[in-house]
Amino acid sequence: MIKVGDSLPTATLMEYSEVEGEGCSIGPNPVDVAKASAGKTIALFALPGAFTPTCSAKHVPGYVENQAALQAAGVDEIWCVSVNDAFVMGAWARDQKTAGKVRMLADGSADFAKATGLTLDLTARGMGLRSNRYSMLVKDGKVAALNVEGPGKFEVSDAATLLKQAQG
Repeated sequence: MIKVGDSLPTATLMEYSEVEGEGCSIGPNPVDVAKASAGKTIALFALPGAFTPTCSAKHVPGYVENQAALQAAGVDEIWCVSVNDAFVMGAWARDQKTAGKVRMLADGSADFAKATGLTLDLTARGMGLRSNRYSMLVKDGKVAALNVEGPGKFEVSDAATLLKQAQG
């Protein structure tokens, strides 16, 4: 499992863009994790799935609400990573009103989740291999803080906990 001090794994996530600009086409665009995190402080949180109850009611809204405070604490970007496709993440972004606040990044094949060692097997519930619920503070591609939830819990990966760590 990834730990504090480790570099983020080499992976490509996908991001749905609804508007054309800055060289991005409309639709899914690849996000090279190493390039996108280089020289930045990232508040990254991951969760089992888009549109799921805890994720939609608590996890994402907390980061949207705390975006300005996280930015004031030195966070350049907030990333939400989930094992869903880019189209689902795009629809969820619209639903959660994350535009300009949280980047909704798709890990469609769970490659990033597998590479971090933070997978959650929900096959018995018909959801397949997913990401565990966690948050991490990433500085220049390296993990500075890591908060992994226990099974079925939402206690340490919330925005308030990561904000305290960013304020350090």
